[in-house]
Amino acid sequence: MLDIHTLTKTYGTYPALRQVTFSAREGEVFGLLGPNGAGKTTLLRILATLLRPDSGTATVAGHDIHSDPEGVRRVVGVVNGGMGLPARLTGREVLRSFAALYGLSRAQADARIDELDRRLDLGRTLDARAGEYSTGMKQKVVIARAVIHDPPILILDEAASGLDIFARRTLLDFVHATRAPGRLTVYSTHVMSEVEEVCDRVAILHEGRLLTVSSIPDILQRTAQTTLEGAFFHLIQAEVPHAG
Repeated sequence: MLDIHTLTKTYGTYPALRQVTFSAREGEVFGLLGPNGAGKTTLLRILATLLRPDSGTATVAGHDIHSDPEGVRRVVGVVNGGMGLPARLTGREVLRSFAALYGLSRAQADARIDELDRRLDLGRTLDARAGEYSTGMKQKVVIARAVIHDPPILILDEAASGLDIFARRTLLDFVHATRAPGRLTVYSTHVMSEVEEVCDRVAILHEGRLLTVSSIPDILQRTAQTTLEGAFFHLIQAEVPHAG
């Protein structure tokens, strides 16, 4: 579902990504873990064709980011912690408008909205104006908007940022439910507990370098640690001896 080969990106003299290579399979929730500044958002923006790498390439559900960016955009849904909504529109109006952009009829859009209401507990967000939303309400509609066209690949970049405990629980339950044949969810965060709960495998980034890609049990075993946080710092210290 996702193949990344030697992606490199530099901002001025700062190397945001350093020849990152890995793959992610269908049917899994794939974690992208690292502190702020590790290169996670840069990588995800490249995969969503919002940013071009300096070198390297990637295919997303078989679509090359360089030669077929439109194909990539059709098969992905993207959510980050800072996306906004038009304040005057209701959630239902937002979702119907995006459904129309993807070619869904009104009947198809309304059926999909009903399904997402059940899965995300959209509740009164559907008929309230976005300017009245709490952070959690807004993020639910942002997620629903990203998946209104039922894309096979979902990219979540710090999607739980700023959410209260109830909205965060709804999000994580939704992520659990995305695990299915023919689908892939990429879950990017710096919160270790979220990765431990929802991810099947994880890629750990630090300062633009890929430190490891594996399942959490394998990472814990190889680093002789009992927690993902301990494993994370062990890998950093092995990569950069003076760290910590």
